[in-house]
Amino acid sequence: MAREFAKQFYHSAAWDKCRKSFISERIATDGGFCQVCGSNLGFIVHHKIKLTPKNINDPSIALAHSNLMYVCHDCHDNIHFHDMHDGVVRFGSDGQPLPPLENG
Repeated sequence: MAREFAKQFYHSAAWDKCRKSFISERIATDGGFCQVCGSNLGFIVHHKIKLTPKNINDPSIALAHSNLMYVCHDCHDNIHFHDMHDGVVRFGSDGQPLPPLENG
């Protein structure tokens, strides 16, 4: 889920255009497979350099294809949430993380 400072960015026309063009580029390159595992189809455009309040307005970080990866759910879990909930994170159909399952 986008942090508060990034919500406006992720709803911007600039991000939407960048995201769509990156996905199109990945589909043309390898059919849109995950850039980490290469086994599953990509689902999430992930920033290699994490967006922060200091760099979110820098297009060379926030909107550069060189800073993006197209990854599947499983690899995104491993990249982004590996320290949370013993590494088990589930996503809803909208691509947003779901609350952890109760143990027991």
